[in-house]
Amino acid sequence: MLDEKVILMLLEGIRDTLYMTLFSTFAGYVLGLPLGIILNVTRADGLKPNRVIYRILDITCNIVRSIPFLILLILLIPFTRALVGQSYGSTATIVPLVICAAPYIARVVESSLNEVDAGVIEAAKSMGASDFQIIRKVLLVEAKTSLLTGMTITTGLLLGYSAMSGTVGGGGLGDIAVRYGYYRWQTDIMIVTVILLILIFQIIQNVGMKIANLLDHRKR
Repeated sequence: MLDEKVILMLLEGIRDTLYMTLFSTFAGYVLGLPLGIILNVTRADGLKPNRVIYRILDITCNIVRSIPFLILLILLIPFTRALVGQSYGSTATIVPLVICAAPYIARVVESSLNEVDAGVIEAAKSMGASDFQIIRKVLLVEAKTSLLTGMTITTGLLLGYSAMSGTVGGGGLGDIAVRYGYYRWQTDIMIVTVILLILIFQIIQNVGMKIANLLDHRKR
């Protein structure tokens, strides 16, 4: 039964889920955005081709992305405990979420920047723009719609991962679903948590895509 105690628990679960998802998305972009820019710039036909740097980042991103999130979460337990003082709970879960998200975000950013018309870049070069100006005023501006779409998808992905972390005490709605739905067989609470996760996901996706569409100059 959804009594007052359960409702309060669900509200705390929503708070923890949003905290993990949004903070890890922000921190993931702090790391992943510059990585994606470097990948784009150092590729063979980039602004500053550098095979060594590109290969190192390319291999690193591929290795981290190839590890399933639950396994990565377990592998990082010693590092997480050393960093935040514990290996469970919503704050601790942010650490593996960020490490998982950063290379994924880097690939999304790289792909978005790769879509920018080479003619626009050449025009900026012909007008004497520096590499930094091209990155800031051409690449990032021209790719803003794709970048926002990628951010929306990434946020939804991290929402799912945050729920998945509930299997090992990660906190949030996922933890509630596992504790009550799996260990205690309280199906009603599990169904409510699933519905809440779906609603949060839909809100994130709809708001993100709406903003991306509003900023898409091609639809004006």
